[in-house]
Amino acid sequence: MPEDRTPRPSRSGGSTPGRGGQGGGRGGSDKPGGPRRAGGGPGDRKGGRTDDRRGGSSDRGKRDFSRSRRDGDRRDDVARTEGQVKYDGPPIPEEITGKELDRNIAAQLKSLPEKLAQRVARHLVAAGELIDSDPKIAYQHTLAARARAGRLAVVREAVGEAAYAAGEYSEALAELKSAKRMNGAQDYVAIIADCERALGRPDRALAVVKNAPKDKLAPALLAELTIVEAGARRDRGEMDAALRTLETSPLLSKSREPWVARLRYAYADALAEAGRGNDALTWFHRTDAVDPERATDATERARTLEKQLEDQA
Repeated sequence: MPEDRTPRPSRSGGSTPGRGGQGGGRGGSDKPGGPRRAGGGPGDRKGGRTDDRRGGSSDRGKRDFSRSRRDGDRRDDVARTEGQVKYDGPPIPEEITGKELDRNIAAQLKSLPEKLAQRVARHLVAAGELIDSDPKIAYQHTLAARARAGRLAVVREAVGEAAYAAGEYSEALAELKSAKRMNGAQDYVAIIADCERALGRPDRALAVVKNAPKDKLAPALLAELTIVEAGARRDRGEMDAALRTLETSPLLSKSREPWVARLRYAYADALAEAGRGNDALTWFHRTDAVDPERATDATERARTLEKQLEDQA
C-alpha cells in the first residue's frame, strides 16, 4: 500500500460503552488507533512450575537422573510456554483489580463465573491502560482474555482493537468481524475498512464503506469512515475522488470534537499530495485552530509547508 499520512481511525470515534480516552494516533503518522478499554490480569494456574532448578546430591547416578529430569522439564516448559503463554498473559500490576472496568462492559462479563469474570476484567483493564503506550503488550492481554471468554463479543472487540493498534491487521479484521456477527454493532466499520486498506485491499475497503449504514452512524464515526474512504481512493491513485469525498464532509463544522480536526487534517494532507500547497497550508491552519490538544501534527506540517512555499517563491 502506498505510503500516506492519512490518520487511522480514532479509537475514540465509536459509540461502544466504555470507550474513552484520546483520539487516534497523531495525524501525520500512519500509526493505527482504536478505542481504549480497561481491564486485565493473568490467570493463576493450579500446580507448580516444572522448571525446578534445585540441584541433586553428590551421587553421580542421582545427578544424571536429576539432569535428565531438568532436560525433560525444559522441554515440557517450552511446550507449556507455547501452549499457555497466551492464556497466562503478561504480568498485571497488583493495583489493577478489574473494578476499574466500565460498568457497561463489566455487565457483559456477568455471564462468567465470578473469579473468571474478574480475571478477564483485569486483562481488559491492563489492555486499556497500555493500548496507547505499548499496544503489543495490550494485545497480549486481550489474547489472554479471549482464551478465557472468547464467546463474548465485548472480548472479541477488545482483541480487535488491540490488534489494530499493534499493527496486526489480519487479526484485527477477523476479530472485529466476529464481534460484529455476534452483536450486530457498527462501531468498528471504519476500522474494519481501514484494516482492508492496510492489507493492500482498497477495493474491499471501499465496499465496506459503501455497505455501511451511514444514516445510523454518529458524526465521529461517519467522519472516520470518510477519512478511510478518501484514503482508499488515494491508494487507488484517485486523488480527485479522494478530495471530493472529503469536500462533501462537514469540514467547516463548528464542533470542537476531535473528529473535526482529523477530518480537516486528512483534507489538508490530500491537498498537499495533490500539489495544491497554498490550499493545503490554509487547511493545516484550520486544523490547528480546532486542535487545542495537538492530537495532529498540523502545526509542524504548516511550518514545513510554509518554508517549502517560500523556497519555491
